Amino acid sequence: MSAPETSSDNRLKQAEKITTHPEQYKVCEGCGSIVVVRAVTCPSCHAYRFDATAIRVVAQAKDLAKRAASSVLASDLN
Repeated sequence: MSAPETSSDNRLKQAEKITTHPEQYKVCEGCGSIVVVRAVTCPSCHAYRFDATAIRVVAQAKDLAKRAASSVLASDLN
């Protein structure tokens, strides 16, 4: 399996996990990242405003699963 397919599969699996338990997540209003509900600030953009409604979390998870990853993660630097 090539790297893009693996990345796409991982994104779909993560989206499934989030849509199954949206109450455990919230959407950053600064950058649109999905973070765990206990996060105080977004690890991506350091914003502190979130939308924790299940409808918004599920919609964002589905949207992000369809798009290619655009964030630079620490694991990308290795």
